[in-house]
Amino acid sequence: MTGSIKSGQTAGGSRFEATRPPQGVVLPVALTLLVQAAVSGSVVAIPILMPVAAVELNVPASRVGIFMSMIYLGSTLVAPLSGHVIDRFGPIRVSQICIGLCALGLAAVSVSAIPLMIAGAFIMGTGHAPVTPASSHVLARTTPPSIMSLVFSIKQTGVPIGGALAGAIVPSFVLFFGWKISALWVAGSITLLAFFLLPYRRRFDTALCAGSRLSWRSLAEPLKMNWRHPDLRRIAIASFFFSAMQLCLVAFLVTYLIGDIRMTLVQAGFVLSAAQAGGFVGRVLWGVVADRWVKPCVLLGALGIAMTAGAMAAAAFTPQWPYPAILAACVLFGSAAIGWNGVYLAEIARIAKPGLAGVATGGSVFFNFLGILLGLPIFSMMVENTGSYAFSFTIVAVTTLVCGMVLLRSGRPR
Repeated sequence: MTGSIKSGQTAGGSRFEATRPPQGVVLPVALTLLVQAAVSGSVVAIPILMPVAAVELNVPASRVGIFMSMIYLGSTLVAPLSGHVIDRFGPIRVSQICIGLCALGLAAVSVSAIPLMIAGAFIMGTGHAPVTPASSHVLARTTPPSIMSLVFSIKQTGVPIGGALAGAIVPSFVLFFGWKISALWVAGSITLLAFFLLPYRRRFDTALCAGSRLSWRSLAEPLKMNWRHPDLRRIAIASFFFSAMQLCLVAFLVTYLIGDIRMTLVQAGFVLSAAQAGGFVGRVLWGVVADRWVKPCVLLGALGIAMTAGAMAAAAFTPQWPYPAILAACVLFGSAAIGWNGVYLAEIARIAKPGLAGVATGGSVFFNFLGILLGLPIFSMMVENTGSYAFSFTIVAVTTLVCGMVLLRSGRPR
């Protein structure tokens, strides 16, 4: 996607202006990173709020997996539509809508009525899904190919940044103000960003196709695109299991550390924040490595194996482990399990045809979200049936080990 490329056309008839805008890379990265951080922080707030809410609602704390699954059910259903919606309304407007939906969902979660809380989690999912394709749509048009992995990885640091802020701030808010007020506070905070984005719609929401119509073909084409292309298919399948590992770490680490390792909420929240910080460093580091030294597919395979090592270390935790050792293990775990996404998204944008990065990303993140949607309740059921988080982390570790080995093999010279 170098130079000036004429606009392409999606299967649904939507058109993308692929000519590189003159504004450079810094502003698009900054805006998309802020949006990613806001949405990620709102999602990570859920597993922090739920252990406290579970006591008031008289439900098992492990049921946090159900709320996270509802978020990713909404994400899975909406992901294939993302390219069409972005084409029609523009990536910045779509990002504003996503932030609004996450805020609305958090407001619903703050109500002590389980059906409404579940509905709120689903609404958050519909806002969570299009954020990544929208940012890919912007960055694919503004980023030179030579630094694409680094730029996408920097943007993806918004995920651990948002998660780290949630892990560091929300537990203290819960202790002082309760979980309901804390949920409303997060909702109000991210809503401010939606208004901040207003001036940038004119600059980035260009080449829209207001007359495009949603059809079964436009819905199915992103999925077909990923499944028919061998490289996209391989990465999409791996993302299914990698994303399951990532969200099992984010969703269950606090509950695991409080229940099995006997930490306080603040201690466990800080460990989660440290794991997110590891993911932040990992995303930038892996982006540089993929651009300069290692093929992205090979690097993704190595990260899959590193996730396995991190999960096995977490499975070995006991109350006798020193707190610094648990911190260090979770930082390394997070660097792989949270740090892989930037390399993954940049590789999708490289493989996709010019102008179709958003569509290809929407199709690929469908498999990503599907892995979370299925993985979280399965993990939750394993914990409830075996009483062991360690066993459950070990089972997920086997899947990432297999994916890592397949990606390493596929990346060998032929």
